[in-house]
Amino acid sequence: MCLDGHCEHHVKPLEPDTADAGDAGAGLGRRRLLLAGAAGAVALTLTPVTFAQAAAGPAGGTPADGTEETRTLTGFLETGVADFVHLPVEVPRGVRKIAVSYSYDSPSVPSGVPGNSCDIGIFDERGTALGGRGFRGWSGGFRTSFEIGDSEATPGYLPGPVNAGTWNIVLGPYQVAPQGMNYRVEVTITYGKRGPAFVPHHPPRRAKGRGHAWYRGDCHLHTVHSDGRRLPAEVAAGARAAGLDFIVSTDHNTSSSHAVWGEYAGPDLLIIPGEEVTTRNGHWLALGLPAGEWVDWRYRSRDDAFDRFARQVHRNDGLVVPAHMYCAYVACQWKFGFENADATEVWTGPWTYDDEHAVSTWDQKLGEAVRTGKRWLPAMGNSDAHSEPQVIGLPHNVVHADDLATDSLMNGIRAGRSWIAESSSIELSFTATGGGRQAGIGERLTVPADAPVDVRLDVQGVPHGTVRFITDEGQMHQESVGASGGGTVVWRTTASLAAYVRAEIRHPMPDGSPGQGNTMGDALLFGPMAALTNPVFLEPKGR
Repeated sequence: MCLDGHCEHHVKPLEPDTADAGDAGAGLGRRRLLLAGAAGAVALTLTPVTFAQAAAGPAGGTPADGTEETRTLTGFLETGVADFVHLPVEVPRGVRKIAVSYSYDSPSVPSGVPGNSCDIGIFDERGTALGGRGFRGWSGGFRTSFEIGDSEATPGYLPGPVNAGTWNIVLGPYQVAPQGMNYRVEVTITYGKRGPAFVPHHPPRRAKGRGHAWYRGDCHLHTVHSDGRRLPAEVAAGARAAGLDFIVSTDHNTSSSHAVWGEYAGPDLLIIPGEEVTTRNGHWLALGLPAGEWVDWRYRSRDDAFDRFARQVHRNDGLVVPAHMYCAYVACQWKFGFENADATEVWTGPWTYDDEHAVSTWDQKLGEAVRTGKRWLPAMGNSDAHSEPQVIGLPHNVVHADDLATDSLMNGIRAGRSWIAESSSIELSFTATGGGRQAGIGERLTVPADAPVDVRLDVQGVPHGTVRFITDEGQMHQESVGASGGGTVVWRTTASLAAYVRAEIRHPMPDGSPGQGNTMGDALLFGPMAALTNPVFLEPKGR
């Protein structure tokens, strides 16, 4: 993610050494075997690498416990290379650990021209099929080395047996400089008896809770299991300090953190497994996954694979949520549409111009839903926090749910019974009342077309905040609250004039003024968002 918490960034890799011509296996990565794309994004498969023990066969005997054997692969990738490059490795019997390190060069490029950036991961002997069982880990460009053994593995990777067969190291060269990319991959296997099996500690799917209530949660967070620098313990502590009731773990393209969260959950904090699925055409959140579930990311919008993996999440009653749709970094902007989405992230980390664009797009989708009668798309806000000084819970979702439980919270978010808060110091309620009935956030109020409807917002925690009421026509009412940060704003409309009403609470402009949302100007019209609600829908009776 980028430094402001919006999109992935990668630690600059080590400069590669020139391969020693005497290294066993050196240069094997240069020989091409297969170019295939039927299963998703195009992948290039290179010549398999073998180890001496594998070549010798069973008659060669088993090396002594702790014996190591290393192979080095070097190669060159041109601009326009396949999305994924497979480096097959023939792993012999009797191996208890596999270790991989890699590096690539970073030639100078002119300003505005992408330099080299290359991800890495690994699949075991069960294969590299899209969505298949062979996945053993991914670290993107965050790490330059990793290890996998029976009992433990580098964060981002899944511990377990290192079985004999063809494993595949997978490179993801998502940016290649005009000069091309020279890479070097070193693979070391360690022989010996298997260690004790890894025992996962998955989090429970329910915490103590307060029954039918509003619950606060950040649904987009990263740890050292992908490109974050916080340990799971630090993320859990940060969530508690932020006054959250739940969090969703969304490390990039891996499920490895699911197995450790149980230690940090408790009656006061529900921890829900998830993943940020980082494709080449946008990132999306898979929320509410079964512990250990992995969702593949190796496809583009043109590959017609997104629907398949959205269905995978939906089969488990999870949510599909496009993330930071207007992030300007490579591969972040959303290209898959919203047909399979259950909600969309419109506010990610500290408020910036791309969030303004995301809210505008979401508002357009609300108008489309009203016009067509189709399902509407709820809004979410999350921190996408990776490391200090990014703030966990800035922003977060306040969800109305039957219980502090995974299924109840997913249902609340799916129904749009939620609002977004900058921090736990902000409280609000938002209702529409008319015809002797009342509806709240995410609900529908059916009244006679011309019957008066009173829209009311009660807010605390936003000193000098600007309250905006926005309908399918645009902003219809604006009012400021005082220095105490609390107040009540009431506005009257009818179902014939407003198909929906939603509320925003903004901080003052830099000059202290409230801003004005129905004028034009050269600068942003409002200060940063403090809170944002999903809409209340107004429906004329008899329609």
